Amino acid sequence: MTNILETHHLVKQYADHRALDDVSLNVPQGSIFGLLGPNGAGKTSLIRIVNQITAPDEGEVILAGERLKPGHIRRIGYLPEERGLYKKMKVGEQLLYLAQLKGLTEKQAMDKLKIWFVKFDIKTWWDKQIDDLSKGMQQKIQFVATVMHDPDLIILDEPFSGFDPINANLIKDEILELRDRGKTIIFSTHRMESVEELCDHIALINRSHKVLDGTKQAIKQQFKTHTYHVEYQGTLTDLPPAFTALTTRTTDDGFTRTDIQIPPDAAANDLIRHLLDRVAVRSFGENIPSMNDIFIKAVGQTNE
Repeated sequence: MTNILETHHLVKQYADHRALDDVSLNVPQGSIFGLLGPNGAGKTSLIRIVNQITAPDEGEVILAGERLKPGHIRRIGYLPEERGLYKKMKVGEQLLYLAQLKGLTEKQAMDKLKIWFVKFDIKTWWDKQIDDLSKGMQQKIQFVATVMHDPDLIILDEPFSGFDPINANLIKDEILELRDRGKTIIFSTHRMESVEELCDHIALINRSHKVLDGTKQAIKQQFKTHTYHVEYQGTLTDLPPAFTALTTRTTDDGFTRTDIQIPPDAAANDLIRHLLDRVAVRSFGENIPSMNDIFIKAVGQTNE
């Protein structure tokens, strides 16, 4: 798979604080890449380097096979967590101005904005001042400003902040559509449910180091605990050696639910055969770790 973005051994130092320490990442073309980490982990420093707001002290950034250079900024769209619209400008003139900064002619910008204003149902906003818009309305304008020049790489820092569920779903659909058109989205967020829903790959940064990266599926496999849940009627006793009942509770409709851990070299069928001889099974399934569970565990391990 081709990488649109690579970072090689990035180091960034601010006085006595090392924000990034030997961070290397590969971001595949046409993917949604989750950039995760606690506050202060180094995510924003990495994003600023990719956007050429700051430069690394060591290491290099490769965009589409070339070492990062000033002209690449037109191939990148960036939605910062701290939004940056001019409060006293009208929506239309501001978007035209920002589009031309990204290299579009006025006519090209107008053609693209007409499409986005219809798509987002904001046709009546053209002459409104940014100051007169709600936070969610401003977010829509900022998103349009980020993507209207058709960038290859789109960096979204907490893109759902301030959105109600309806508009959050609208932005999610746009992100997926952009991905399906071959665009690459780097998605920085603390909302693990959005990572579960959207991301193909993830990287976790903690204390200035990359501590985890890979496809979402591979990382979930890495953090599997070999535990299964079973709902049943009857009495479950004498589990095989090395099989452990972790928790047991009664469901609202009177069944018993037990989480059972099996050895790594055992198979789920071994557990199923044992259960079928002893209880009436209603449901059975593997406990797959959530991204929230993985985030907490990985950060906790590196903080020890």
